[in-house]
Amino acid sequence: MSKKPSLAQLASQLGAELHLAPSASPEDIPLGLSTLQDATPSDVSFLASATYRRFLRDTRACAVILTADLAAECPVSALVVDDPYHSFALATAVYDAAPEPVPGIHPAATVHPDADVDPSASIGPGAVVEAAARIGSGAVIGPRCVVGEGSDIGRGSRLHAGVTVYHGCTIGRDCVIHSGAVIGADGFGFAPHQKRWTKIHQLGGVEIGDEVEVGACTCIDRGALGDTVIGRGVKIDNQVQIAHNVQIGDYSAIAACSAVAGSARIGKHCTIAGGAGVVGHVTVADFTHVTAMTLVTKSIDTAGAYSSGTPFSDNRSWRRNAVRFAQLDQMSRRLRELERQVASLQGNRPEAGDGE
Repeated sequence: MSKKPSLAQLASQLGAELHLAPSASPEDIPLGLSTLQDATPSDVSFLASATYRRFLRDTRACAVILTADLAAECPVSALVVDDPYHSFALATAVYDAAPEPVPGIHPAATVHPDADVDPSASIGPGAVVEAAARIGSGAVIGPRCVVGEGSDIGRGSRLHAGVTVYHGCTIGRDCVIHSGAVIGADGFGFAPHQKRWTKIHQLGGVEIGDEVEVGACTCIDRGALGDTVIGRGVKIDNQVQIAHNVQIGDYSAIAACSAVAGSARIGKHCTIAGGAGVVGHVTVADFTHVTAMTLVTKSIDTAGAYSSGTPFSDNRSWRRNAVRFAQLDQMSRRLRELERQVASLQGNRPEAGDGE
């Protein structure tokens, strides 16, 4: 376990201005991170949302990461920054207690003689590295992972226990692939013929850029012809389905239980919220946000926020509304007919001064 930094050292690492409480010392050593309401005197906390401002006054933390306009309200030492949430993210790396892997190949691992494994890489027990696979410097292949023939795992990337990377796939540098993820399985391709299905063999691969994180039990299918491509810095949550030949632009993020169908193209810096779906062969513009449970059924050409579906309500109201949804077409026809009748009556109305 690495040595924890003092308050002064932590401020330097975060690029923060340290405002010490009267009884505090810059050499005090915090031991961890916690929320404002749960922090102890050995914890650092943070305030990034006005929602939690009410907890600042009574916090017991040894220091709080916050903006300059709130420093005067802080009863303990303050680490003043421009973006507290980003600084909190940096601080989590400082206090991460995950065990460090040991370089080398575990005796219970199986590594093909033709594989290229950097001496600084770590290959865990039960892992399999097949022929012509390449494992870069500092990469970690966790227990029971499989790296298929000809696949390439970049420098500093980590495959947690039980990840499967099929043949002919490329994972860039400094990526994190969580347990149960499958990279490069066959895309869902079948040709109907005489009331049966003929398999379309998936001849492409998967190309994952640098600094990508893939959540647990997510599947990224290989391309049918050409590769499925995940851009640099993309973040994909747990249990997400990425179909064959999808392209996801740099620094986009997709939340849990979403699905992107074959050959869809997601732009750069997009965010797709939980449970959303994107149909195949559509394009989503850069900087688009898709809200939870939305189904994208056609291309989005203009950046913005997009939604579909029905918000929840109490069950009785929802049932009434569900009946009305089924009547919308009939109601629309009746409304048009009423509008036609009104227009006809207005057309027959005498002008001022007409008549007797």
